[in-house]
Amino acid sequence: MLQVLDILKVAHGNSIEPNMNLLHLKEQHIPGSIQYVIRRYYALQKWSSEDTGMMVYHYNEKKPEENFMELRYCISGNKYCFEKNCSQCSEQPTKNCSGKHETVDVFTFHFSATFLHQFVHNVKLSNRKDEVLAFKHPNSFTKIFPVCSRKRIALDALLNHSYSGAMENIFTNSKVHELLLYSLECLVDEKEEGFTCKFLADDAGKERIYLAREILLQRIGEPITIKELSRKVAINECYLKKGFKEVFGTTIFDFYQQQRMEHAKYLLYEKDLSVTDVSALLGYSSISHFSAAFKKHTGLKPCDLLR
Repeated sequence: MLQVLDILKVAHGNSIEPNMNLLHLKEQHIPGSIQYVIRRYYALQKWSSEDTGMMVYHYNEKKPEENFMELRYCISGNKYCFEKNCSQCSEQPTKNCSGKHETVDVFTFHFSATFLHQFVHNVKLSNRKDEVLAFKHPNSFTKIFPVCSRKRIALDALLNHSYSGAMENIFTNSKVHELLLYSLECLVDEKEEGFTCKFLADDAGKERIYLAREILLQRIGEPITIKELSRKVAINECYLKKGFKEVFGTTIFDFYQQQRMEHAKYLLYEKDLSVTDVSALLGYSSISHFSAAFKKHTGLKPCDLLR
């Protein structure tokens, strides 16, 4: 039986080994966006191992266009269900499911240097996390880290939800960004849990911040002001902005723009919608405003993703 580290090292390949049966495969390869592959395996032999993550940082000073970072995870203990609406199941999370197939789930998320640039282009690089995101760290490396509760919840959510089509794309993008944030925290000696904002120590405070994010995702084509958002989640604007930045590592505006542009890539490339249609769906008043925002965020023109 392959060990977890071996699986993570070959996670980007087409297969693992004869002792694993592939039950489910989902992948996305949209140009300029997050590339990911999610595989669910049924282990033919008994599997016993700790959930593990791996960060692969590839740096080539002479060929910066080839720089990338990958996050890979291997988790076990879930149960595979052939029903597609598992999120409605009363036996969530999946490890409590009565399904027959206990799985080994392998995730690979590929981020190009161009994609990650959006997070650091206006930031003063002050720590190793920033240097890695900006590809200013001069040496390639591979780091193994544990899968904490926050990462596990995000990974489980990618496997068990009832979204489809455009809403699935929006949901997946938000979870992958959570995983990027939580995994980068492993680069420095920081606590996996705990917040500096005192009101976040209360579960009710954190729930309001997560609710704010859900509202933003639901309103991906209907822009909402921070004032309106703060009223909907019953928290003042100052706490909302500070709490959102601490929980998700980005401002409300940057998060919302990020999600809109990632969804725009999906609509243009996967759904073959016109630039005019995508602009309207995302709530832009004109095609020129949308095109300018898209170019600023992605470095591409919307027409570059049209097939």
